[in-house]
Amino acid sequence: QVQLVESRGGLVQAGGSLRLSCAASGRTFSTYAMGWFRQAPGKEREFVAAISWSGISTYYADSAKGRFTISRDNAKNTVYLQMNSLKPEDPAVYYCAAPTVVGALPPRAPTGYAYWGQGTQVTVSS
Repeated sequence: QVQLVESRGGLVQAGGSLRLSCAASGRTFSTYAMGWFRQAPGKEREFVAAISWSGISTYYADSAKGRFTISRDNAKNTVYLQMNSLKPEDPAVYYCAAPTVVGALPPRAPTGYAYWGQGTQVTVSS
């Protein structure tokens, strides 16, 4: 079992920055990849970014490339999502997630993740 707790999101002006964090407990954190997803009202949950268990490999949705950075601190059992240059299309509930399979490359599909945080709201004002 894995428990995930995200930091509070917030309201940011367009062009601004926000960092989300997600603290994990339960399964040994350094053995599994982590992902971030988001879901806007009326839309399906979509992949944002993922990071390998070691932190060496990162993966991004096209919408996040160049603006968002995923990172992790295995000593603190925490994964981060640094979001810069936020746009009006970025508002959503953001979720961190841990995949079903330990040690595997992080999947992009939500179905590949068994454990989810509670979600945190990110709002961008124009």
